[in-house]
Amino acid sequence: MLTLTNRKKILSNKPMTWMEKIYLPSIINGLKITIRHLFKKKITIQYPEDKRVFSTNFRGLHSLKRDEYGRERCTACGLCALACPAEAITMISAERKDTEVNLYREEKYAKEYTINMLRCIFCGLCEEACPKKAIYLDGNIPMPDINRENFIFTKEKLLDN
Repeated sequence: MLTLTNRKKILSNKPMTWMEKIYLPSIINGLKITIRHLFKKKITIQYPEDKRVFSTNFRGLHSLKRDEYGRERCTACGLCALACPAEAITMISAERKDTEVNLYREEKYAKEYTINMLRCIFCGLCEEACPKKAIYLDGNIPMPDINRENFIFTKEKLLDN
């Protein structure tokens, strides 16, 4: 442990030279760095006009997919909610009426399906766990907002993505 007497021994009592007293070398070094950065290529992207090119394995916002007939693929099995380590996915399942079962070929459907994007870590485990390939992380970049309610995605919003 350093005590006050030990600290005094560590510090140097060597007097500053004349060049160190006027700080001229430090000011010149700082100006050289600044001038060097003035002529470098700028890495800032002007967002609305210029779009960033993402890699093929980019994970964007979630989206629920439909099949070729326009029906929802999600059968409310709950595997995506179980696979989510952040517990961001919640769903309530319901059974279809007898007249709808023939049309949809599935007895269950997701009555309510919500994803809390404030909790989501975009790991992609929900996408891998889905046996029907109903959920994908292929949307846009998550947009900033000041209202927490706008980050809770309902089933309707996920189907629009």
